[in-house]
Amino acid sequence: MVFKHFLTLAAGLGLAVCVSGASPAQTRAVEPAPPIIAYDARVLPVLARNGMVASQEVKASRVGTEILKRGGNAVDAAVAVGFALAATLPQAGNLGGGGFMLVHLAKEKKTIAIDYREAAPADTPKDVFLDDKGDFVPERSQSSGLGVGVPGTVAGLVLAHRKYGSGKLTLAQLIAPAVALAQNGFTVDDDLADSLPRAMRRMGRYPSSRAIFTKDGKPLGRGDTLIQRDLAKSLERIANHGAEGFYDGETAQKLVAAVRAYGGRMTLADLKAYHAIEREPVRGTYRGWDVVSMPPPSSGGVHLIELLNILEGWPLKEMGQNSAQTIHVMAESMKRVYADRAEYMGDPDYVKMPLAGLLSKPYAQKVREQISLEKATPSKEIKAGNPLPYESDQTTHYSVVDRDGNAVSNTYTLNFSYGLGLVADGTGIILNNELDDFAAKAGAMNAYGLLGGAANAPGPNKRPLSSMTPTMVFKNGELEIVTGSPGGSRIITIVLQVVLNILDHGMNAAEASEAVRIHHQWQPDELRVERGLSIDTIKLLEGKGHDVRVGSTFGSAQTIHRLDGLLMGASDSRQRGGGAVGY
Repeated sequence: MVFKHFLTLAAGLGLAVCVSGASPAQTRAVEPAPPIIAYDARVLPVLARNGMVASQEVKASRVGTEILKRGGNAVDAAVAVGFALAATLPQAGNLGGGGFMLVHLAKEKKTIAIDYREAAPADTPKDVFLDDKGDFVPERSQSSGLGVGVPGTVAGLVLAHRKYGSGKLTLAQLIAPAVALAQNGFTVDDDLADSLPRAMRRMGRYPSSRAIFTKDGKPLGRGDTLIQRDLAKSLERIANHGAEGFYDGETAQKLVAAVRAYGGRMTLADLKAYHAIEREPVRGTYRGWDVVSMPPPSSGGVHLIELLNILEGWPLKEMGQNSAQTIHVMAESMKRVYADRAEYMGDPDYVKMPLAGLLSKPYAQKVREQISLEKATPSKEIKAGNPLPYESDQTTHYSVVDRDGNAVSNTYTLNFSYGLGLVADGTGIILNNELDDFAAKAGAMNAYGLLGGAANAPGPNKRPLSSMTPTMVFKNGELEIVTGSPGGSRIITIVLQVVLNILDHGMNAAEASEAVRIHHQWQPDELRVERGLSIDTIKLLEGKGHDVRVGSTFGSAQTIHRLDGLLMGASDSRQRGGGAVGY
């Protein structure tokens, strides 16, 4: 691998190496060690031996690393980061949303999936987002209380700490840094300052939101201080009473009042009934590596493995990273996988899905045989496959690995940046609009352009389908990669490309994150590519029949690569303010 020479130099000389754009606090010295690995890497990861946290917000990453230094394990650190991000990354960090967590326990060689996805209130009819004519009304799912799902974040984080934490640190100790950040405030950085003016179109409708995120009638700007005293009180209730401090009592009452004031159906009974669910992860293999990812109601893990199974049939290393031929086979595979997603995926507690078939190598072979290496297949000619015969904008992600090899890959969200935009008055908690991820009706696209069918229809207590893809990769039973990303419908393909860049193309974690990305989701029939792809490659793709659309960057991968006792962390520079922090 190219980056082995870099690690040889870094480890042998004790160099301090940090990712491009990292602050001095992110730089960590690497103790001398026997040469292990190329110093000609284009972008360098953060290096550490004892522990690593990679998140989209560096203050939260530092909180997690401090927990590791105090003897906490990866789960303790992940819980602390999750609560801290609720204060420092209000665009996506949250108490009022939900998500998915993978937990790997090194000693037991066991990986657990925790589903804390938001759920629909019990009083949710199938036609909740349709008008009297049966037409989908996007405003109902995206801009009203009807779009608010019962939040799952607090239940998920509390469950993870209770069952898989080290036992050395109490929940209150893990929440204390978040309380301090919310109570004392912090200086608004570039990323937060840039996001608030765009968010005001939604947040500005609500006095409770304006009271926190504006000053003299204008969004907080660079150098201002963001203080969230109501959020601090909500965090203290959780610290003192656990999950009950959120799902019952004062906080719960204020959440319900806010949702119902804007047309929602959530009740106190819905909050009390909510619980996080432990599920079995989905598993696959790729060129000798074992891939473990999130099961439904996230579609991410299933379709990541389905994509890897299809792509395993081509020599991607020899074809070249981001060559026209490699991008072509990736895009053609993506089209077919997203068609399967629209047809089959939903909440596993309500819908039976052909998961064994979708995850099988024979099905991947059948799909691969449909792909021409010379010509793109129009999306209108692609339909979901038949796997049954085979029975073998804004989200955030963070990754954590501790010195013992325990790990967490966690993705959670409010859906849109700042969710619904509504702060529940008196709580400091921003509410999600996650129920837009349901298929309001067959053929109706959600805000991310994703199609869905009956399997993902709204219904009482159902959890909407997601694309979140927290993922881990193992070799011979040993953890190697922990990764994930925000990015809406593009999360699956972002994680795919990070994994391929490391395993097939020999990139280090930082290079794998920074490389130009592509995406195709079947409908619309467009191959999206980030700026930076050569015009020659674009012309070759267009010659194969692809409708190439060059646009802005997407995603913000947070990756840790563990190799020969060294942790290499990378926080995607597409999101300012992020950082991998190790020690």
